[in-house]
Amino acid sequence: MQLSDIDLGSHDRWAEGVPHDQLTYLRHEAPVFRHPSTQDRMPEFWALTRYEDVQAVNRDHETFSSEAKGMILVDTEDENGERPVKTMIDTDPPEHTRLRRLVNRGFTPRMVSQFAEHYHQVTQQIVDAAVEKGDFDFVTELAAELPLVAIAEILGVPLEDRHKLFDWTNRLVGNTDPEYGEGNEEERQQDAMEAAMEIYGYATNLAEQRRTEPRDDVVTKLITDVDGEALGHHDFELFVLLLSVAGNETTRNAISHGLLALMENPDQMALLREDVPGRIDTAVEEILRWACPVIYFRRTAMRDVTIRGVDIAEGDAVAMYYISANRDEEVFADPFTFDITRNPNEHIAFGGGGAHFCLGANLARLELKIMFEELLARTSDIQLTGDVQRLRSNFINGIKHIPVSVTPA
Repeated sequence: MQLSDIDLGSHDRWAEGVPHDQLTYLRHEAPVFRHPSTQDRMPEFWALTRYEDVQAVNRDHETFSSEAKGMILVDTEDENGERPVKTMIDTDPPEHTRLRRLVNRGFTPRMVSQFAEHYHQVTQQIVDAAVEKGDFDFVTELAAELPLVAIAEILGVPLEDRHKLFDWTNRLVGNTDPEYGEGNEEERQQDAMEAAMEIYGYATNLAEQRRTEPRDDVVTKLITDVDGEALGHHDFELFVLLLSVAGNETTRNAISHGLLALMENPDQMALLREDVPGRIDTAVEEILRWACPVIYFRRTAMRDVTIRGVDIAEGDAVAMYYISANRDEEVFADPFTFDITRNPNEHIAFGGGGAHFCLGANLARLELKIMFEELLARTSDIQLTGDVQRLRSNFINGIKHIPVSVTPA
């Protein structure tokens, strides 16, 4: 391989599988790599592939801004230089800190723990229904269902509305995939914006309902003025958009990658089945390291800076490849071995710390733990029965379909 072979921007390449050959080559030969523009509206950018560098940039919001150009490698500014969608993760402190403090009202350990018992009950029901079929698509019928139920619970909306969220987020995040977006790039982007508008409208109606009929739930807490602070109208719309995408796409794909890894490593599946209570926590962490649903986040350099002797100019785009950092040989022993007993396991699937560490990390861990506890308790065997179909995206490490056959316990 040569540096001229590197193309981390190709959606088609990621649809074939994570290009670990390219990422490994960069870690060893060019850990700070000037990546050319290979897609429309994608700038040249610096690709960071080592754990140490990704973590350092992730924690330095003053030098590396989320707000300046957003967190994806697509320039989305309109003719006035404004970005049409700017969620909390596209902001820097102190605005990010303010929004995070408000949103955190709904994600305290007490709030998350309230969901646990009900999540178990719901998961038992959806697993039982799938197991009764014997053959089914694990992604659409199991992996997607629990995160959607979780979002519905958090927002306090009818469970039947969860599939609206599934459609909206697929159109938003998966618009580079022909299964979720049709037409040319401009048409797909337009459809994605229409999906965002539908989420905004749904959020507006939801907030109006809670103002009329307050409840002891997350939405009421977020829009209620406490000490002179509450989420404003548009901030709340953006929160619902972010929760729908981050809470659905990432957890769904972590669960999907987790089952696939266990099926491809039957020794690890057997090890987990032997002692689910004793090994589930380390198994969840290894699944998160292995899956790493968010491939990268973008930052913009706010001043001239040097990393590993490479000069990065003010205004340059910088991409932190979490998926590469989680396979860094300097940090993880045998990083390409799926080991559910790995400990310590300081993966950065939720970001490398700092202001933007994933707010829903504990909720995601809870969902993964419950899904695999209930799935393994209700089956004695799970086998792959067809081709795994991956998402065509250079941003989300997604799986669309995993056909399986299960034997009831």
